[in-house]
Amino acid sequence: MRVLAVMCLLSCAAASAAAQDESDLTAKQRVFPGVGPGLRALRRGTDGRLYILASPSPGLLVFDAQGKQVLSINEIGVGSSPAGQGRALLTFGEDCDAASDGKIYVADRGANLIQVFSPEGTLLRSIPVKNPVAVAALPESEVAVGTLREPHLVMVFDKNGRDVREFGDPEPLAEREDYNRYLSTGELATDAQGHLCYAFTYLPEPTVRQYDRLGYAGQDIQYTALEAMPAAQAARKEIERQESKGKQPLFKRVLTAVGVDRTNGEVWIALYNTLLHFDKEGNRRATYKIYTPQGARLEANTLLVDENSLIVGSDPLGIYEFERPDKKNPK
Repeated sequence: MRVLAVMCLLSCAAASAAAQDESDLTAKQRVFPGVGPGLRALRRGTDGRLYILASPSPGLLVFDAQGKQVLSINEIGVGSSPAGQGRALLTFGEDCDAASDGKIYVADRGANLIQVFSPEGTLLRSIPVKNPVAVAALPESEVAVGTLREPHLVMVFDKNGRDVREFGDPEPLAEREDYNRYLSTGELATDAQGHLCYAFTYLPEPTVRQYDRLGYAGQDIQYTALEAMPAAQAARKEIERQESKGKQPLFKRVLTAVGVDRTNGEVWIALYNTLLHFDKEGNRRATYKIYTPQGARLEANTLLVDENSLIVGSDPLGIYEFERPDKKNPK
């Protein structure tokens, strides 16, 4: 009886701690109301420009720091450069990023290319990559790419489009190699120091792995709290079930978005409408349930961490701005 009582107390204490740690977060407003269905990525350039990618339409939209649209690279139309005349510059954009020199990178999954544009939208180069799903600009005009099926998790190309290094191995979650590769698909994000975060989208335990720009792995940031265990166990059982039946891998995402505070390297991850905030040492600081101003559940598929706000994108609900809950006295 005493053992059972102690176990009950521990269980109740853990549940109470989890409840105290979680709060609701309601968006201030919807922004960029013309974007919603097909939303793929939100990125902020070092010059303050905002990049919004939605596929198949309207494509890539670029706004200056004051919110004025300054560029549009459509998936239907003619490019501004002679090389792009007579064809669409983008086929189906999956992700995008901007370098410190203003160059724009788009993972064009429909064309199996990384498209490189000038700050003015001129197509500069196309790098052949099979099934690119994630892209991140690195220092010295390098670009990191995540794919669906290449042996390593990350490929890095130099300014001339050469594959200069690859790193990261798929996680051993199943007996079949194609399952392991599929389940190790991820998103990419960087901080101001050029560190690269690889966010595994299907791992049962939500995980973000940190690398330096040369590919040396640092720490893993993982969500392994008590309340996360049932979902992780269910995901592992589903992997076993599909593999035992010899099916092609087809799984529901676990981690749906990742964002990095570029000023301090802190990581935010979204699990549908749950938002988790980790410090740079990987300690979870807070958990939030996120909602639209009207109180509707908001399921994030892209996330941007700005200095005093969070910009959360949801396909098809659109883009919403939140006050940073960790910034009590924003300047």
